Amino acid sequence: MSEIKNSVCPHDCPSACALEVEVLDDHTIGTVRGAKDNDYTLGVICSKVANYAQRTHHPDRLTTPLKRTGPKGSGEFTQISWDEALDTVAKAFKQATDEFGSQSVWPFHYGGTMGKVQRYGLVRLANCLHYSGMEETICTHIAYAGWEAGAGSVRGTDARDVKHSDLIIIWGCNAVATQINFMKHVSRAQRENDAKLVVIDPSRTGTAKKADLHLAPKPGTDGALATAMMQVLFAENLADHIYLEQYTDQPKELEAQLKDKTPEWAEAITGVAAEDIRKLARLYGQTPKSFIRLGIGFSRSRNGAHNVHAVSCLPAVTGAWQHLGGGALLGSSGMFHLDKNHLEGLDQRRDDSRWLDMCRVGAILTGNETDLQGGPPVKAMLIQNTNPMAVTPDLRRVHEGFARDDLFLCVHEQFMTETAKMADIVLPATTFVEHDDLYTSYGHTYLQTSKALIKPPGEARCNHDVICALAKRLGANHPAFEQTAEQVMEQTMADSNYPNLAQLQTDKWHDSKGSYEHMNYLEGFDWPDKKFRFKPDWHAAGDTEKHMPAWPGHWDEIFAANEEHPFRLTTPPARRFLNSTFTELPHSLKYEKQPCVHIHPQDAAAQNISEGQLVILGNTQDQVQLHATLSERVNVGALEARGVWPGSAFNDGLSINSLISAESVRPAGGAAFHDCAVWLKPA
Repeated sequence: MSEIKNSVCPHDCPSACALEVEVLDDHTIGTVRGAKDNDYTLGVICSKVANYAQRTHHPDRLTTPLKRTGPKGSGEFTQISWDEALDTVAKAFKQATDEFGSQSVWPFHYGGTMGKVQRYGLVRLANCLHYSGMEETICTHIAYAGWEAGAGSVRGTDARDVKHSDLIIIWGCNAVATQINFMKHVSRAQRENDAKLVVIDPSRTGTAKKADLHLAPKPGTDGALATAMMQVLFAENLADHIYLEQYTDQPKELEAQLKDKTPEWAEAITGVAAEDIRKLARLYGQTPKSFIRLGIGFSRSRNGAHNVHAVSCLPAVTGAWQHLGGGALLGSSGMFHLDKNHLEGLDQRRDDSRWLDMCRVGAILTGNETDLQGGPPVKAMLIQNTNPMAVTPDLRRVHEGFARDDLFLCVHEQFMTETAKMADIVLPATTFVEHDDLYTSYGHTYLQTSKALIKPPGEARCNHDVICALAKRLGANHPAFEQTAEQVMEQTMADSNYPNLAQLQTDKWHDSKGSYEHMNYLEGFDWPDKKFRFKPDWHAAGDTEKHMPAWPGHWDEIFAANEEHPFRLTTPPARRFLNSTFTELPHSLKYEKQPCVHIHPQDAAAQNISEGQLVILGNTQDQVQLHATLSERVNVGALEARGVWPGSAFNDGLSINSLISAESVRPAGGAAFHDCAVWLKPA
């Protein structure tokens, strides 16, 4: 007889949904639903996770350790025992350490699971053995730098408070695809408050179609749009000068800086009509309970941090933070106070550790001296929770790096991904319903835990157990390597002054929300003077060469369209994929169909391109073939290619990220996935 049990979605999405999972027997799950009694999830989850039983019980799940027998990438493997697999990995790591030093070993991971125990054991192993560390720059890094530049910490209005809002602006986020729970809260505000919804996105997304007003700025010009809005707010006496004087650093200087940043100035940059900018600014300034939900998407540009900061200035100008249902939110990460010492082995981290930028993995593996920081080449890797052969920028160079015969690679995975095919050893991994873990979120404030609901298929093992077994073979000493995942969670909860694990499991979740005054910065922003910074210290944030503009505006740092590359390309998520996860599911593939590029009919006609035709996109990075989809979803001069498709969907195995530069974004790194210009022609 089936039973409904609690769990948590592990995927790299702001929602970290509380789940109700139907358990059919010790080996099988059925229906997966959102938890109805969680007031953020509200019983809603995305279609991807709703069909998770298909992924958990997929016939292509890896179930035994494998050793490669053919060339890298051939997919030719033979089954081996766990002892042989782990002994082989340990031997390779020791050999690399003996010949090139411990920094030649680079454990590599990311957010394939957002669970703290299963994700960060690899970091603990690196710290204990003085392997190279990894800078986690690929996702929120740019956006958080922009937000913190003004506010000083990553928190904001509780997303659940949007039910009190009269105006909701979703900026740079297709929430119906990536934050479906938040849209449930938006719908409530629309229904109960007659709240207006504004969407700012270069494309007419599913979210934009639900909006009362949609503005489509050119990619990389969001800062100009936000700045022009502020100019109107000051010029038309819609700024809250009492709030500005109490809570912000240089309001009079900002107003002076904005004098000539009119909507007409912004129209020339953004492509958005000046009257539409003025209309939105007036609506925003005249609505005290105005809430901005900032997405990560518009930060993925060379000027992304600067643009995020400009948007974050808006509620400081109007004083929207003072009103229930007002303010803004980029992420809630700062609300969690987990002590990571035990999780990550921070007590064993050395000051001389080398930290390598994950977005620069291609340059690192092909021997770029600057990226290697004067240290040894990377000779051995263990990869968990990510698929860099698909999701990283500068993909051709990434493929070249992983093809090195002198690079030992172990991949711990659930499926035979492109990265796993390059491995010397492949280890079968569990899914979230097959192991214990602890979760925070960057979209809400609930700390959550989940237990294994079913037994894993075959010989699959969780990350924690694999890392502990390797630590023993490698001589890494840390108490967490001797503990179960549940014991690590228990100690982390105690070290962090959270309720004990038993209490958390009984309660199902713990709300880490602060007071309304704290969440909305009414106790002051997180700087010594407690004031929001209109004029950030970008140099202190990492812009060592002081290139970034001092004030909000338009930083013309983007890969702009030109005669050689006349089209601007963005690469947003597909609705049924999550990075390279779920690409193996039939229902996802049926919905997404094939890799395609959205082209405005006017541009298609000029290039003599018809619906469904194979076309080539290219730039100085590379070129890739996609099928044309003619759509007014995009503006003239703009292209959109959605989703990280597996390499097998392309002629040469190289997907859309081969067109994306791995240039490090100021002030502190990250990849500009949506900052790309290309040429286009029929194949």
